[in-house]
Amino acid sequence: MSSMLHPSKLQNVVVVGGSLGGLMHALAIMVHSPSAKVTILERSPTALLHNQGAGVVAGADTQSFFSRYVCPGHDFAVLSTQRLYLDRKGDVIPGSVENKNQRMTSWDTLYRFLRWRVDDMDIKDYLSNSDLKKLESRLSSTSHGKADYQYGCKVNSVEDLGPSDGVRIHWTNKSGKEEEITADLVIAADGASSSVRRTLLPSVQRTYAGYVALRGTVPENEISKSAADAFVEKFAFHHADGTQILAYAIPGENGTLEPGKRLMNWVWYMNYKQDSDELVDLMTGKDQAHHHITLPPDMMKDEVWARQKQEAKDILPPQFAELVDKTIHPFVQAITDNISPSNEFFDGKLLLVGDSLAGFRPHTAASTSQAAFDASTLGEWLGGEISKDEYNSRVMEYAAENQRHGVELGERSQFGKHPLAC
Repeated sequence: MSSMLHPSKLQNVVVVGGSLGGLMHALAIMVHSPSAKVTILERSPTALLHNQGAGVVAGADTQSFFSRYVCPGHDFAVLSTQRLYLDRKGDVIPGSVENKNQRMTSWDTLYRFLRWRVDDMDIKDYLSNSDLKKLESRLSSTSHGKADYQYGCKVNSVEDLGPSDGVRIHWTNKSGKEEEITADLVIAADGASSSVRRTLLPSVQRTYAGYVALRGTVPENEISKSAADAFVEKFAFHHADGTQILAYAIPGENGTLEPGKRLMNWVWYMNYKQDSDELVDLMTGKDQAHHHITLPPDMMKDEVWARQKQEAKDILPPQFAELVDKTIHPFVQAITDNISPSNEFFDGKLLLVGDSLAGFRPHTAASTSQAAFDASTLGEWLGGEISKDEYNSRVMEYAAENQRHGVELGERSQFGKHPLAC
């Protein structure tokens, strides 16, 4: 049994990680434990995390969380009404069309709305004054305080102070000064490379899955009619041996959903053997540094990007090759696996959540959904709707099932035979 304080008596909570998962958990805590002081420690050196330039499939858990906690009644996603597969020539494969509604959004849209709710970041670029007032009125029953969002923080250690006490967190702040705080509850939401998890479970490491995802976006008004027919308000795929690419429309600048002003988001999975010369070359940026997990936007070497665009023309359907060719700010993510055997430590006073607990392969389209599910489930526990044991059980089951499913999808896509591969 957990020896941590009853949720109603939480006074100090520390959330390690200030991206989507950390912000969702901070918000759930602030709503259900309004007397608690919430401190967010984000390692990024800037106050505003950089726009990731990435699309997000807004699954049911994400939609539910945002409707409950963030922006009830406000649409933040583009509706996709079909899933389809293109052959090498760019024609729709007969029998591949599935009429299915899915909602597609962007990382920066979710992030900015969450920052507005958690620490009052200005949202006026995303909402008109009238829409903002309507949204504030809808949220009046879930008013809460403001989190202390600190950036440029490097967490050095977490220490259990014993059954009747809290957890001490030591970190280095953005000025290089050592700080510490004692918390009743610590939420480790610092991603798949979690420093907190590494301290607790050094044997749980991210392992490279044998392929990467090249990613990018193109303004909707810059694509051809052929590409628009394939991608606008549709979820399109192409499979071939060792490669897969997909695309869909997402909100444009400042979250706009206006047709013509949205973005076309694409993801291209390509196989690279670990430590191969080709992978090292791809992940070595213009700064000559080797980036093991993510090569950020604008860091890809010109000659490498020229080769990728040429390969797209050589092997992809023309509509997908067009997206790759017209992309200005590509980036790369190495696909990895990680899962922790437990989500709670220090008698329940420290919780691993989201990617820190289990990193899903992106084929599941469930990474953001996991953060939302975990945060919503935490809210149910804090609100007295479920027990702590039930919270742990649900979170661990969700993590294990989706992590396993992601591996199955990825292995079939990249190393097996997809039924619609060309």
